[in-house]
Amino acid sequence: MKDLASRISRLRPSCGPVRLVAVDGPAGSGKTTFSGRLAAELGCQVIHSDDFPVPWEAGPGGWFHALESQVLRPLQRGLPGGFRRYDWVREAYAEQVAVPVAPVLVIEGVGTARASVAELLAYTVWVEAAEPVRLARVLARDGAALEPRWREWFTAERAWFAADHTRERADLVVTT
Repeated sequence: MKDLASRISRLRPSCGPVRLVAVDGPAGSGKTTFSGRLAAELGCQVIHSDDFPVPWEAGPGGWFHALESQVLRPLQRGLPGGFRRYDWVREAYAEQVAVPVAPVLVIEGVGTARASVAELLAYTVWVEAAEPVRLARVLARDGAALEPRWREWFTAERAWFAADHTRERADLVVTT
């Protein structure tokens, strides 16, 4: 991880003065764990897709507009961004999260490395795991009652990633 952090730190800024790193891949693949370790090594902030409300019906693309308009576009102009974190337990917005202009920012979650913002990304990591492993992870985290929803989500993800060609654009592929 230290070598990867060093490599990223040497890259040119990509989103205004920020080196924007996306950690993408299907649900349950280990993106949150990977991005946390990478951010700790880089000494930077991580923004998670789970910080935003992601309606099941909207699929992987349904949440990104908030990140793009409130964080990425301001950073691209050299300005700080910010957003209100969504609290999934309370099903309501929670505290305001400041996103200062910094040398590196990691964004993590399904759809963070989408083609529509590829020009803003300094580095892209694709994290993957076998579907049975991913399903076991999300059910352990969220409960077995959500299995039908997760199976629908997995189908939506496959379609999203196939259309977006996300994995093919990754700088690094990590299998967990």
